[in-house]
Amino acid sequence: MSTKDWLEKDYYKILGVSSNAKPEEIKKAYRKLARENHPDANPGNAEAERRFKEVSEANDVLSDAEKRKEYDDARKMFGGGGFRFPRGGNTAGASSMDDLFRNASGGGDSFSDIFGGLFNSGGRTRTTSSTRGPRRGSDIEGEVTIDFVDSVIGVTVPIQMISDAACSACHGTGAKAGTVPRVCPTCQGSGMQTSTSGGVFAVTEPCVDCRGRGMIVDDPCPVCNGSGRGRSTRSMQVRIPAGVTDGQRIRLKGKGGAGENGGAPGDLYVVVHVSPHPVFGRKADNLTLTVPVTFSEAALGAEIEVPTLDGPAVRIKIAPGTPNGRTLRVRGKGVARRDGSRGDLLVTVEVVVPEQLSDQAREALDSFAAAAGMADPRKALFAKARSAGSPGAASYGAASHGAGGGHAASGSAAR
Repeated sequence: MSTKDWLEKDYYKILGVSSNAKPEEIKKAYRKLARENHPDANPGNAEAERRFKEVSEANDVLSDAEKRKEYDDARKMFGGGGFRFPRGGNTAGASSMDDLFRNASGGGDSFSDIFGGLFNSGGRTRTTSSTRGPRRGSDIEGEVTIDFVDSVIGVTVPIQMISDAACSACHGTGAKAGTVPRVCPTCQGSGMQTSTSGGVFAVTEPCVDCRGRGMIVDDPCPVCNGSGRGRSTRSMQVRIPAGVTDGQRIRLKGKGGAGENGGAPGDLYVVVHVSPHPVFGRKADNLTLTVPVTFSEAALGAEIEVPTLDGPAVRIKIAPGTPNGRTLRVRGKGVARRDGSRGDLLVTVEVVVPEQLSDQAREALDSFAAAAGMADPRKALFAKARSAGSPGAASYGAASHGAGGGHAASGSAAR
């Protein structure tokens, strides 16, 4: 609490107790007044809301033994809250505390700087609850789910906005029904903080703990999630740029909560969720696609068509002898980039082996195997195993092809 408030405000009078009231008397008086002036009991009553904050502020000082002692010492030093300068003389017409502070601020050191040591505030962060300056609006975060295709090419989606009207459930307090927000202990309800650096420079900004509201909600309203604002039917169109990734946060400057006292509005953050595609995948700025080909196409070579995400199909060449798993690149058919260029489409070849063969097909393959005269593709494998000392590799040769009394084993596909 600033020096000015401690000198001008009579917290005992606000709570209706004497200056020598015991802590239990203060607590009882606060609870009674807080219940009478709570926003839930007085919806739309600005005077009751002001009174509620005033009572909470008084209780915050008087219920704390250390703050209460500092408050009492200050009032004794300056006349018990009736501190006034006489008119004329050296005060330059400062007839009230407002005049004193106004004149002091124009002369370099402020009044609270002069008496800062009294309240242990010199050289540290101080708070002020004098006339509130402009407050920046709160940031708002929303979520949207878009299709995979829209994430690649961009899309405009509607998002429901939060209105400036008070939430009907909590009446604008942000607290769950039946609970009471408490005064922020950092800024003492002012919503503003003044940070000093070496006692020379001072910067006033919204309190980081209560985000400029002056109150802290421990049990937020489930309807508005503690914002105190109600939902409206108004929606705005948000452009999701091309190339957005799943989980990316998009910032829309100035589209958040409205500012107060001429303050700038907050920002809107949209978290984008992207639904998976049944065919295409994504790797950075490239799209991925797995294309099945027949054994003959892979062995002899072929020219095949493959689909693209947002355009007509393209033709690609499969070179003769293409192995399973080889990746081919189709340039410019991937994800759009900010500079206007696009990534590539990465096509992975998957050789399809027929599960059943006709007698004619089987004979043809036997003839192919005999004509091809291919060397045993596993010979090098076992050679490496033998050099590494694998016992099972030594029997390779006689046992291969089921000859020489070798052991036959059946295998199953891994799942």
